Amino acid sequence: MRKPPRHFNQLTKRFPDYMTALERLGETVKQAGPLDPKTSELIQLAAAAAIRSEGAVHSHVRRAQDLGASREEIHHTLLLLTSTIGFPTVSAGR
Repeated sequence: MRKPPRHFNQLTKRFPDYMTALERLGETVKQAGPLDPKTSELIQLAAAAAIRSEGAVHSHVRRAQDLGASREEIHHTLLLLTSTIGFPTVSAGR
């Protein structure tokens, strides 16, 4: 398991209650519906690519892989975005 980025650790140290609440919110949302964890990570990967958040793309790829997502599923997740966010943004997510 990888260590969180330095800025994440700094925020956790400076604002522990906020970061705990943020983590709880994420877990609550994941448990609120019928989607399985792998699908949830692939959706979050798509959102991260759409907003061009490189760190989040890497994080959600790792998490999806840890939950059993194949390279093909990850690539397909990104390719599905082409008509919505455009080829250049999809390419940047790869």
